[in-house]
Amino acid sequence: MDATMMISTLLIAAAQIFTISSPDGKNVMNVSVGTDANDHTQITYSLSREGRDVILPSQLDLTIDNHIWEMATGKRSVPHHDKWFDNLVFSGSSTTSRDAVWHNAYGERSSVRDAFNSLTLNFIKEDSSKCALDIEFRVYDEGAAFRYSIPQHPDALYYRIKADNSEFALPQGTMAWHTAWAQGFYSKLPLEEWKDDAERPLVLELPGGLYAAVGEAAVVDFPRGKLKLSADKASTLVESLNDNATDIVTPYTLPWRYIITADRLGGLLENNDLVLNLNEASAIADESWIKPGKIIRETRMTMENSMACIDFAARHGMQHILYDWKWYGKADDFDVDATKVVVPVDMQKVIDYGKQKGIGVWVYVNQHALMMQGEKLFETYEKWGMAGVKFGFVHFTSQHWADWMHRLVRQAADHHIMVNIHDEYRPTGYSRTYPNLLTQEGICGNEEFPSATHNTILPFTRMLCGAGDYTVCYYDPRNKNTHAHQLALPVMYFSPLQTLFWYDHPGRIKETEDLEFFDRVPTVWDETRVVNDDITRSAAIARRNGSEWYLGAIACDEGAEISVKTDFLQKDTRYVMTIFTDDQSVPTDAKVAVRRYIVDSSYTLNIGMQPKGGCAAIFTPASKAELKKYATLKKKNTL
Repeated sequence: MDATMMISTLLIAAAQIFTISSPDGKNVMNVSVGTDANDHTQITYSLSREGRDVILPSQLDLTIDNHIWEMATGKRSVPHHDKWFDNLVFSGSSTTSRDAVWHNAYGERSSVRDAFNSLTLNFIKEDSSKCALDIEFRVYDEGAAFRYSIPQHPDALYYRIKADNSEFALPQGTMAWHTAWAQGFYSKLPLEEWKDDAERPLVLELPGGLYAAVGEAAVVDFPRGKLKLSADKASTLVESLNDNATDIVTPYTLPWRYIITADRLGGLLENNDLVLNLNEASAIADESWIKPGKIIRETRMTMENSMACIDFAARHGMQHILYDWKWYGKADDFDVDATKVVVPVDMQKVIDYGKQKGIGVWVYVNQHALMMQGEKLFETYEKWGMAGVKFGFVHFTSQHWADWMHRLVRQAADHHIMVNIHDEYRPTGYSRTYPNLLTQEGICGNEEFPSATHNTILPFTRMLCGAGDYTVCYYDPRNKNTHAHQLALPVMYFSPLQTLFWYDHPGRIKETEDLEFFDRVPTVWDETRVVNDDITRSAAIARRNGSEWYLGAIACDEGAEISVKTDFLQKDTRYVMTIFTDDQSVPTDAKVAVRRYIVDSSYTLNIGMQPKGGCAAIFTPASKAELKKYATLKKKNTL
């Protein structure tokens, strides 16, 4: 065994213990294979970070119903086995490691390190069934993960996985940021106060100042999982599958279950490339047609407004427009044809005009039409020159619908169609394998006008697992938060396809100076730093694209004062900081002041944000002329 992989085994009291460490040595997973009091096989794991408990010894287990047939006779040869792990026998192990870097053109970080040490344990059934099981464990600097695999069976037609009983035993006193569904609101609760299963990723505040997030990755043809409280073990979470049965054909690999770890809350977001690393590399050979960017919705569905939207998008640094539901008729009708335009719009003329202006056209398609027409829609849209499709009101909980959904994403890729999935779908990293899946909802976004306090929670909960289409509003009078707060949101909530002006249209958008931030803000990033993570009170994130940095900061309903160090800026470089703040004295509807100063990496920005307020800033390397034009910011100023 290679000692450099930091994996060891030890035989203690009839249990074989395996220890796996992360490349930096901070995260350590112990895996035990032994028997319980009834002489049944028991497999447990635990996870610590720098000697502090993250996951206490927790049992791994599946409930499986075998459907094994003799190939010659076509008759069942082995009865069902619900207690599938009871007579597993350990048959061997193997280790491996990886330390690679891959480029992500559609992410929060363009350079992604994929480095881990791993252990795979092999088991066989101690009977005549010929069944086998492998369990793979990986430990990264960012956390750890495990998954089950069922190798090829010589006789089995299929298995039925009835339950995933994997446990996550937590230290007493752990608090969780709980929500029952992907588009829900969050509450910080002790484990014993849960009333419903918890949506993933589940963010945990552990005793002693540690943080963790439990989630799942690479859920492609398997039911969506949540987490429930153990019926008989204190402070222990158990997998809770939406379906009570999942039919598989061997060989088959279940999704990853992961635990992201960090010493501070914001570190979870900085470590969330773990989710992508647990998915396969891109399956799309030529990605040149995938165009991330900003999109505005065509809310009136007329030729005049369509052309105005394209002109507005081109003028304001946007890349796409969207026709939302009912452009092809009644969206929840199985008989409707989503290739027939029923609104007074010449779709081909709009698409052609958009191409002249460098603007792509997207359309919404409801699940009903997606079910009935499927890939034929993408064939037609490709002929039209359509850029993308927004899947609407999708059903995504069971194995059937998960398989259906991801098959559509693959079919869309075959026809050069980008995808945005809306409603209760939340990401598990499939956008690495099919990056035409630019974004998804699964978030309580701006169309529901949530509070400022809710917005300070989202970066450290829902946003850990991947892009969220928050549908940023700006001029709508129903907004509960200030305009500077709204400006900050494209930085706060990562999405390669960033929806802006959700309820607006060009006719009511004021051409004021504050729109410069929306005009300039990118949607994909080279680097991401969390610079404030005072959840429920304030949040601030800095992201780099090329040589420019963008800062978004938001306050809760009561307001907040924060200090942000500019040490993310390149040393020995002076920058023009263009800062956008709430200011009631500004004579515009948005009440946003735009100011410019010279700063460098040595500053601490003291930012005072009013109730429900925010701040946005752009940092650009200063030219000689700009160094003369703009004043250097005084270091004791409060912005």
